[in-house]
Order: sequence, then structure tokens, then C-alpha cells
Amino acid sequence: MSGVDTRNLSRDSLFLMAQVRHGDSPTSSRVKVRNLSSGGMMAEGDASVVRGANVSVELKNIGWVEGVVAWVQDERFGIAFAKEIDPQVARSKVGGGESVAPRYTRTGVTGIYDDPSRLRNI
Repeated sequence: MSGVDTRNLSRDSLFLMAQVRHGDSPTSSRVKVRNLSSGGMMAEGDASVVRGANVSVELKNIGWVEGVVAWVQDERFGIAFAKEIDPQVARSKVGGGESVAPRYTRTGVTGIYDDPSRLRNI
């Protein structure tokens, strides 16, 4: 994508954590994802990347995504993805299903002892 094309993509401002790997390196650096679009992302952290470097990013619910470092400014940098992603998937809950509230936050059961004849005399 050209520089003009990428500026027109809608970006989600968010705060997620991700792992960034340089090329085929087995080690990764933890970074903060500041915004995310289908074509790329802005990250912040001590990843020691250089413009033009091949990187892989592990995004929540998406997995590892290949890309190239498009720009670097201090501890922030931009990554252009090799393939487009769905940024809404990274924002969704892990597992995606409806969760049940923990037992201690649920309301008590009502209606069981409404009939006084069912109560035990003490």
C-alpha cells in the first residue's frame, strides 16, 4: 500500500499489549499497541526496531502477523502488515463466548422458602 492509501484506513485507538519479533528471531519484545487498523499499527516500547525491518507481531485473538517497520520515532514505531487483518477481532474478548458471572457476584436464589410450611421448626 502506498503512503496515501494507508492514511485513509480507519484506525482504532486502543491500549493492548503485543509481542514483536525481529525477522526469524526466537526472542520477542513486549510493546503497547496504541492504534490498530486493517493495514497496520502503531506500537510503543523498547523493541529496538529500524525502518524497513521485517517483523512479526502477536496480536490477541489473531496470532502472529508479518509486517515491515514503516517508521520509527523515539520509542514509537509503525508497522505495515503484509496481509490485512480485522482489527475488531483483536478488541474482542478472548474466547468470544458469553461469560458467566463469578459465583460471589451472582444474586441469591429467591423463591425457594416462600412457603412457610416448608420451613423447618427450630
